[in-house]
Parts: sequence; C-alpha cells; structure tokens
Amino acid sequence: MLGSTYGTLTTHSRPARIVACGERPPHTVHGMSAQQQHQRHDGDREQNAGAVADLDVSGRPLHAPVPDLDRFFQPESVAVIGASDAEGRPNTGITRRLIAWAERVGARLHPVNPGRGEVFGLPCHATVADLPEPVDLAVLLVGDPLPVIEQLAATKVKFAVVFASGFAETGERGAAAQARLAEAVGRSGLRLLGPNTNLNAFEEFREDLEGPAIALITQSGHQGRPVFTLQQLGIRLSHWAPTGNEADLETADFVSYFATRPEVGAIAAYVEGLKDGRAFLLAADRAARNKVPVVAVKVGRTATGARMAASHTGKLTGADEVVDAAMRQFGVIRVDGLDELQDTAALLARAKRPTAEGIAVYSISGGTGAHFADLAAAAGLRLPTLDDAKQAELHQWIPDYLSVANPVDNGGHPVGDWRGRKIIDAILADPAIGVLICPITGPFPPMSDRLAEDLVAAAERTDKLVCVVWGSPVGTEDAYRSTLLGSTRVATFRTFANCITAVRAYLDHHRFTDGYRSPFDDAPRITSPSARKAQALMRPGQQLSEHAAKQLLRAYGIRVPREQLVASAAAAVRAASLVGYPVVMKASGPQLAHKTELGLVKVGLTSASQVRDAYRELTDIARYEDIPLDGILVCQMIERGVETVVGVTHDSLFGPTVTVGLGGILVEVLRDVVVGVPPFGEDQARAMLDELRGRALLDGVRGAPPADVDALVEVVLRVQRMALEMGGELAELDINPLVVLPRGQGAVALDALAVCH
Repeated sequence: MLGSTYGTLTTHSRPARIVACGERPPHTVHGMSAQQQHQRHDGDREQNAGAVADLDVSGRPLHAPVPDLDRFFQPESVAVIGASDAEGRPNTGITRRLIAWAERVGARLHPVNPGRGEVFGLPCHATVADLPEPVDLAVLLVGDPLPVIEQLAATKVKFAVVFASGFAETGERGAAAQARLAEAVGRSGLRLLGPNTNLNAFEEFREDLEGPAIALITQSGHQGRPVFTLQQLGIRLSHWAPTGNEADLETADFVSYFATRPEVGAIAAYVEGLKDGRAFLLAADRAARNKVPVVAVKVGRTATGARMAASHTGKLTGADEVVDAAMRQFGVIRVDGLDELQDTAALLARAKRPTAEGIAVYSISGGTGAHFADLAAAAGLRLPTLDDAKQAELHQWIPDYLSVANPVDNGGHPVGDWRGRKIIDAILADPAIGVLICPITGPFPPMSDRLAEDLVAAAERTDKLVCVVWGSPVGTEDAYRSTLLGSTRVATFRTFANCITAVRAYLDHHRFTDGYRSPFDDAPRITSPSARKAQALMRPGQQLSEHAAKQLLRAYGIRVPREQLVASAAAAVRAASLVGYPVVMKASGPQLAHKTELGLVKVGLTSASQVRDAYRELTDIARYEDIPLDGILVCQMIERGVETVVGVTHDSLFGPTVTVGLGGILVEVLRDVVVGVPPFGEDQARAMLDELRGRALLDGVRGAPPADVDALVEVVLRVQRMALEMGGELAELDINPLVVLPRGQGAVALDALAVCH
C-alpha cells in the first residue's frame, strides 16, 4: 500500500599550466555514472533508426540517442498519483487541469489515491498496482516520489513527471535526495521529467495555426511564457518541455527529439545549466545535421547569474566562454533576452531559406533608413548598393532627389498609391537581395495601412524574406494587429535591435547548416602511436618539467627548438656549439612554472664564457630558492615570429577544451584567447583564429611578413588530438610561447608546462 505517500504535493595572472592527470573517476550526473547513463540510453539508441553506435578514443558515443518521447507528449493512458478533488487542496487544481489535458490529447486518465473512491467522477484506484491497464505516463503529485518510482517500475510505466521541489536546487541535502531519485529511475527503466518541474508540458496549444512550429524547452517554466504567448500572434507552438532539475530527461534529450519532428521549424530553449556537456553537443549536432535551428538563452554570463542558476536548478553552469564556444561551434544561436528568443525563433521557424544574403532597407524617411542601415551594417549584415539599372527603375516612381542606392527612401507619397507596390516588387526582384526590411517608425494612416497591405501582398508572391519593424509603442493599430500579424509570410518586429538580431541569426543559420559537416564524423576512434609514447611520459601527481613537457609535444609531432638538457657547465658549452649560437639557457625542473620571474632564463648568449657563467648563475639561484632541477636546457634561440599560446584545460561540463590566442606576456595583459570544444575540424580551428582581436598580427603588420597560419592551425589540431587521447591523464596544457614563424617556416614551441594528476 502507498499509504501516506499520496499526501499533498510539497514545494519546497598567470599563463595557464599544463596539467596531466591519471585515471579519473567516471563522470557522474545526479548520482549516475557515465556508464549508467549510456546504459539508460541503449534502448533509445535502438529506436533511433540509422543511428551508429560509434565510439571515440575515450569510449564516448559519437551520435546522439533520440529518446522516443511520442508517448510522453501523446499518451494513450495517464495515471495521476495523488489525485484529488477536495476543495482548497493544491492537488485538486492540478488534477482538474490534467483531466482537461487528457481529454484534449485523447488519453484515458486514471486517478490514484488510497483515500478516495472517485475523483471528479472518475474511478479512483488505491495503488499503482490496481490500475486497469498499462500506463504510458504517470504524474506524481506527491511530496516524496521515491517510493512511487519503485512501484511504477513494477508496472512498466514508460514516463513519469515529478513536480515536487526540495531537491538539488536547495543545497547538499536536496542534491543527495535527487541522486537517490536518479538512481531509482535508472534502475526502473522509465524516463522521468523533473523534479522541480511544472504543468507547462500539459498546456493547451492552439490547433488552428499552420506552418512550421516552435518547440520550447525551459528549465524555468515562467521564462517560457513570452514564447508560448506567440500563439496569440498567430505563430504555432507544438511542444513545451519544462525540464526542471533534469534528474533524468534533460535539455539535450528534447533537442534531439524535436530535431527529428517534421512539424518543428525551430527549437527555442531557456537554459540555466547544462547537465551533460557532451550530450548537449551531440544533440546540437543532430539538430545541425537536420538543419533545425536551435535558439537559446543561456544564463550564467556573470558570476551572479551563475550563482542564481545553481540555486534554482542545482546544476553546473560551466565557464561561460566554453559554453559560448560550444554553442557557436555547433550552430546554436545564443541570444540574451526572452524578447530576442521569441522573435528569433519565430523568424527561423517560418522563413524559407534565403536566396541571397543581401539586405535591402526600404523606408518612407531618409533618417529612418540611414539609422537602420547603420545598425544593420554594424551587426555584420551586408547592404549591397543597388546597381545603376535598378536605381533607374526605382526612380520611375521615386523622385530623383531621393537616394535609392540602398537604403531606398521613397519620400512618403508613393506609399499611398499604386507606386508603393511597384517599388517593393522591384526591390525583391533584384537577385542580390535576399531580405527586404521596412522600418515603420510610427503609424500614419492611411499611408501606413496601404504600406502594410502592399508588403503583405508582395511577401505572399516571393520566396524572399520580408520583415517589418512596427515602431509604434501602442501596438493596437489595425495595420499592425490585423494586416501584419495576420500574415504568415511577413516577419514583424517591434524594435530595430530584435529585427537585426533575428535576420543575422537567419542568415548565419542557413550559411552554417548548408556547409555543415559534423566534427563527430572525423573524431578519432583509435588511439594513435603518439598517445602511447606520451603515456610513457606521464608522472601521476606531478608537474612535468619543461624538458619532459616538450618531449610530450614531440610525441605528437609538434616542433620544439633544438636543445639539450645538461648537468654541467662543460656540457652546456658543448651543447651550445651543437645547437648553434646564440642560445637560450633555462632551468628545467618539475616544480618550475614561471622561470622568468625567478631569473631562471638567460637569453642571447653568444660565447662559451657567457654559457659557463649562465650555468653557474642558474644553478646557484635554484639552490638558493631550494628548487629541484633535472638539468639546464641549452636551446636554440628563435628571434623572429608572432608569439601565440595554445593550451588544454578541462571544463566541468565539456571535458577537454583547447585554447588559442596571442602568447607571451600578451596572454596575461590582453587575454586575447579563443576556446574550442573538441571535436572540431580544420575549418573551426581557422575560425577560432579569426575571432582573435589581434588576428591582424598573423597577417603581418608594419612591414612584418605574414605568419605561417597553416602551421599554427596544424598545432591546434595536434593539441586537440592530444586532449582527446590523453583526456584521462592530461588535464591541462600550456604552450607559451608558440612562435609562429613567417609563412612556410612553421611554428616552434619555445616553452611548455604539464602537470599530472
């Protein structure tokens, strides 16, 4: 007997070091090891037609499983555990809403409560075991769901929803309770939404709207309201997944599922914290393969935002620059505000693919057009100048003294008669134009009414995107409420900024997916001979000396200077003659991270006497500072090139990440670095370099020759391979500086640090 379980629902400034690590414990999420999670998804993977169970060198899957959530969103039978019809009880209102929802989706609903014979006229069962048929979905209106989960497992329930709060979002004790819940779910075979979720999955969706829909995922139900209310503006929504604390089903599961649904035109997500970075990448990869746009608000850009997100959902937010890089690499469109989320998702869901990337701005005011054009160009949108023939055509209807080069200024009067439609059609006929944007800063009937009608009519006859910015703060005008919002072809915005954000995302998405090749297809599956050589160099619990770290680089084919490790002044002189003057001498030891500050680097030595003196000085300093050495490095001096940094760090969500940027002291002063999340290919490595503020240094400035960018890209890819293959042993790596020589001459790692777990 369940007894009292069915009570009322309760709510309750130095460069980075290279760190190498030994065997790590399995990554766990809410009490489940990675192995358990993969086992949980085995059944899902079998249902994913065409899925390949390929694994990378770390034994991780290379394809996202697609959970079969059809019976969650469209169940045939539903059990409500803790159902009630007693007035004043929280469960009563929830039960009433679930009964209405079940009727809408055609599901049979079975109340379960040992204290009632019927609920709202429906027969009520004492226990889960008394249910008259197998149940697709069980909704738990109980304070402690754990005992019920174990009973649901015995009856082969497919899905369960837990509303109760008081779990990981409340702190350590709640996290432990959530871990126990996750473990029970893992043993049960069912899939669970929640805990700390809500009724958003059971909202009433409009069924009279047509066209591609938005599927919504939120970790905070209230934050999805602006997107959900788009239905009142005629924009279709198909699903809402309020994931809550994600003890089992997570954002990645719903992204993977929605990306395979034919009715979904775009996925909109509000994300507070990612449960599993790798799962999210695989889901984003599936969406990119299927050309389904994912638009996301991800909180946690600031320390305050990250703390609030953790307190709300109890999950890690991750380093924001890593999250940003991961989303960018896999085509997830990150926006900041809920207004941007709704406008961008709506545009991407409904607009056809662009025929060209040129933007034409058309207005009745030169000031409005110029203002919008400035903002659009600053955002990276391309506004091509219309050719002479097109401008001559437009001047048939627009006075000669007005500019029609782009922006097109019609002066106002042509809008009110037959000329307005001619102008719009002529602009849309230009093959260089893929998007027409008309900012209407305020209503001015009857001309604004006629302009809106002409734009809607033209949009119905073209495959090109037509956007309108309706700037009136009132928003009750008939031209806006009826004409523009009544069109399924015109994208209507209320602000310049949101229009520009959405149009840029639209063009970026199609450009990205048109050329998309999944980096998981090329991810290494077999450990290379380089990894076996590198593993022999690892020293668990120790930082590697510079000499050992450079051997690690050599194992992966990364070039280092000619150098020798010596243990006497005489050997140093011999080494200098072999290496070739001038030379650099450096102390090498496992505890040395910043040699320059300690005076343990001597540069530009040109004679045997200087080498002998340097050897004595370096060893004296090390002895005085009580620093153990494995010797003194006598190195070839590299004098010409661009100093960069390439490194590996481990992110709590995504695992190994690769960093590239300007090196030497600039890495500390400017922090001009970009993060990449493996796996990624050569194109992404080059894109990382293009994001650097100091990218021009690699192209040659003030007479300097262009640097060997190809060699730098090759180093980044080799470091990525090292990160993937040595992920269980190499936690961090810092090559600083990596000097990129002039084009065709390669790149040389002058210094490197590594530390082992």
